Amino acid sequence: MGAEQNRPGIVVAGVSGRMGRMLVQAVLDSPDCRLVGALEREGHAWIGQDLGTAMGGAPLGLAVTDDAVAAIAQAQGLLDFTSPAATVAYAELTAQARAVHVIGTTGLSEDDLTRIRAAARHAPIIRAGNMSLGVNLLVGLTRRVAAALGEDWDIEIVEAHHRHKVDAPSGTALMLGEAAAEGRGAKLDELRVPAREGMTGARRSGSIGFSAIRGGDIVGEHDVIFAAPGERVVLRHLATDRAIFARGALRAALWGQDKGPGEYDMADVLGL
Repeated sequence: MGAEQNRPGIVVAGVSGRMGRMLVQAVLDSPDCRLVGALEREGHAWIGQDLGTAMGGAPLGLAVTDDAVAAIAQAQGLLDFTSPAATVAYAELTAQARAVHVIGTTGLSEDDLTRIRAAARHAPIIRAGNMSLGVNLLVGLTRRVAAALGEDWDIEIVEAHHRHKVDAPSGTALMLGEAAAEGRGAKLDELRVPAREGMTGARRSGSIGFSAIRGGDIVGEHDVIFAAPGERVVLRHLATDRAIFARGALRAALWGQDKGPGEYDMADVLGL
């Protein structure tokens, strides 16, 4: 029992969703931590049910709850792929509990990020638009290629996801855009061109364009296209199993156990 208690306790938020279920499974499969909380929004049908039963399996002896204060107070880490409003509220609670908050939520506004930064003054927050090793390598490559190529190379970022994704462009696409802009010594806000429609005029030199595809059950595909007269360089990442994001998030939560307050990303976790 002592060894069990020495393992970090992890809470998963949004346990009924596709990512939530995968995060739960990743924690259950890991010998390095234990599942101590399962959160859902107030009024959800799973509240009060055994998590394992609600997921269609054997009972786990852990009830789904909407009491985030109590759940996070007993935890050393929170895995959170929920909504911007929920994530901001959770950040304040993990700050109070001094627990590691791993954020995979996308669609965060500048005000959301300001509040998350404030919470990070009290506890470690690891936030990334994508938790996979391959994508984070792609981010680094994008930054280097953008720095190596001049502004006569146009940059376009094309992403594809399943039909149920609610935000566009994806958090990963924005990560890639930020890396491309950094490679050129600029901020993405200065160069970003959202999806085009109608008479848009000629492309502005140095700009970074975005396109989003939504359909079927596409897990995640991202292309960074560098195009110049007569040639193109295309950097691509294809995700075929959403479990890669869950494993990456759990790795981040465990990595953060001995870290001080502050904002971190997957490049920190992976030592890139």
